[in-house]
Amino acid sequence: MDGRHSSTQNTAPAWRFAAAALVLTLLPGAASEAWAEGNPTRRAIRLDPLEMAADSGFSVTRYEIETGVYYKWTITSDGLEEYKLVAPELFGESWIDQVVIADLEVKPAGLRAVEFDAEGSMDIWFIVLRPGEYNYGVEGLQTQGFSGVFAVR
Repeated sequence: MDGRHSSTQNTAPAWRFAAAALVLTLLPGAASEAWAEGNPTRRAIRLDPLEMAADSGFSVTRYEIETGVYYKWTITSDGLEEYKLVAPELFGESWIDQVVIADLEVKPAGLRAVEFDAEGSMDIWFIVLRPGEYNYGVEGLQTQGFSGVFAVR
């Protein structure tokens, strides 16, 4: 690539914004109905923390959650192993608001996995957009107690 942006990359988001603005202008009730529900990120539902321990695997192997609800998922490592927690389908079907590690926030555009090289914890704040069953696990250790599923209604 020569570093130049194509016109389709820049106009698609602007076009969508303009279309949304037009709809809200033509349907005055649409804006108030959209805001009537409030801000879903005001208060997160805290999921049971996921603890990863070398001698026992995951502390939680099944989460039952709903689409459109804001969740905080705390993940903790015992530090005895290096863990790469993968959940590409779950993260791919979710809006990831932030990942918090030691009071530092990361605002990712996408997420496939998180990795622990030492003892510690992180929080993932997210909203799942589509129902389904989404697997999560530690890469290479799924058969040793490091696998689970999110059942999303």
